[in-house]
Amino acid sequence: MHSLERALKLTKVAGLPKLSRAPLVVVVLGPTASGKTALALAIARRFGGEIVNCDSVAMYREFEIGTAKPSAAERAEVPHHLVDCVDPLADVSAGGYARRARQILRKIALPENKLRGRLPIVSGGTGLYLRALLEGLFPGPQRSEELRDKLRARAEKRGTDHLHRILRRLDAAAANRIHANDVPKVIRAVEVCLTSRQTSRRTSPPTSRLNMTELWQQGREPLQGFRILRLGLNPEREALYARINQRAAKMFDEGLIAEAEKLLAKYGDRARPLTSLGYKQALQFLRGELDRESALAAAQQAHRNYAKRQITWFRREPEVRWLAGFGDDSAIRAEGMAMIEPEI
Repeated sequence: MHSLERALKLTKVAGLPKLSRAPLVVVVLGPTASGKTALALAIARRFGGEIVNCDSVAMYREFEIGTAKPSAAERAEVPHHLVDCVDPLADVSAGGYARRARQILRKIALPENKLRGRLPIVSGGTGLYLRALLEGLFPGPQRSEELRDKLRARAEKRGTDHLHRILRRLDAAAANRIHANDVPKVIRAVEVCLTSRQTSRRTSPPTSRLNMTELWQQGREPLQGFRILRLGLNPEREALYARINQRAAKMFDEGLIAEAEKLLAKYGDRARPLTSLGYKQALQFLRGELDRESALAAAQQAHRNYAKRQITWFRREPEVRWLAGFGDDSAIRAEGMAMIEPEI
């Protein structure tokens, strides 16, 4: 009998431990307002877990109303990581997030001087951050602030669609993945295409010219040493949009405009989260570009559009176990728990 077969046979003997397995990471993904926080909290309570935030805006301190962060009581009950940990004037790249999150996963699941770790639960809707964490990023060229400033000026002068057409000429696959209105990602993609070509011309002999999609396929380092269970929330679309509209209205009622005004006075336009959904529309109201009703409607529409893009993005994630409902629904939570139980 082979050694592996003997080991498998031994696991069936009463009183003997099973073969050790790599620690489990549960990922809760889905569109905005689908109840990811509620499901992640329920999983943490049931299995003794800790939550690792994967929402880019929730990482920033002082941005509260427009981020739908877990409440102070929820954070006191269950340990949360990468929430309120970044200065409003700082910039967090996907690669930077992935490095920090991987260190935290190991501390949660593989603690020193302990016999058994806890369950890491990654929860959030920033698809690029999640992909960087689980699959790794390509070793792209360094940022060029000079080029970025030129591209921003081009977008302001000729519109976002013009910049997106440039990306389509350079990298059609990237243009298909990135929406024209997502200006920071469009700028980064164009920057990668242009700077990688400049680098290739300076090498001797010249290297092949690679666009962003081609670079994505090279040199990525996926997360090692963990088993990954992805749970995806997929509520019915009309119900999701209704909840998005209600949540945006609640943010405005609870003082989003006042919070945006305070943050603008403190940090000016340099605070990157002020360009995020909700805050952007609140600033348009403060600048007299929209009345309150129009600002709210614009915020609701922007959140619905974002949810649609998130759904498209997460559909590309491998091996997602989809749950057809909201994360705060008891039946959906029970279904999710039943999927996790055999893996613990």
